[in-house]
Amino acid sequence: MKLVVQRVSSSSVRVDGREVARISKGLMVLFGAEKDDGEESAKYLAEKTVNLRIFPDDRGKMNLSCKDVGGEVLVVSQFTLAGDCSRGRRPGFENAAPPGAAERLYLKFVEEIRQAGLTAVCGLFGAHMLVDIQNDGPVTFILEG
Repeated sequence: MKLVVQRVSSSSVRVDGREVARISKGLMVLFGAEKDDGEESAKYLAEKTVNLRIFPDDRGKMNLSCKDVGGEVLVVSQFTLAGDCSRGRRPGFENAAPPGAAERLYLKFVEEIRQAGLTAVCGLFGAHMLVDIQNDGPVTFILEG
């Protein structure tokens, strides 16, 4: 499982010209499931995401988590994170989880974020989305598990 976690001042998702999700201050998470991933990875990475100390404290140091600052989380499925670009010029997606399994893990990840007490909203799984990301910093981390 691979995540791209970005600290944002706001983020939103549009599908077919209609806004389907929006957050203000918080985290934008691009979520990619791989074929050997399981629920334990989703739980682990949700806990890691919620508690990752990447928000500034009163001295400007990255010392606070999304939970600490009352932030929101927008999660967008992105199967291309499982892409392999090591050979040739066209990515291979052999490592990507099948759509049904990927969606179950995606929903489990979102559920775990919510159970941790944060507001979590989603893009539309499998849809072509336009994602607006107001990266604050910029601050971006890649998590794997």
